[in-house]
Amino acid sequence: MYYIYIVSNHKNNIFYIGVTNDLKRRAYEHKHKMLDGFTKKYNLGKLVYFEAFKDVSRAIEREKQLKKWSRIKKISLIETQNPEWLDFSEKL
Repeated sequence: MYYIYIVSNHKNNIFYIGVTNDLKRRAYEHKHKMLDGFTKKYNLGKLVYFEAFKDVSRAIEREKQLKKWSRIKKISLIETQNPEWLDFSEKL
């Protein structure tokens, strides 16, 4: 399986959208600041949204689509699955 995911910070005001074949591992890496770059710099470790795909090309296509969306549209998407903005990484 392949996953697109959105991580945020504790204030839920900055987002990062990524793709991975191991959501549990990737969420752990973000949460524990193991990856240099944007997510580490802005303290993004809260997994607030994800979708699963069987085909990597579909996952990448969806990731690119979401990255083009407005902030309001991303928030709306997150709230369809996670209205309380829980950290899903704690349940993986």
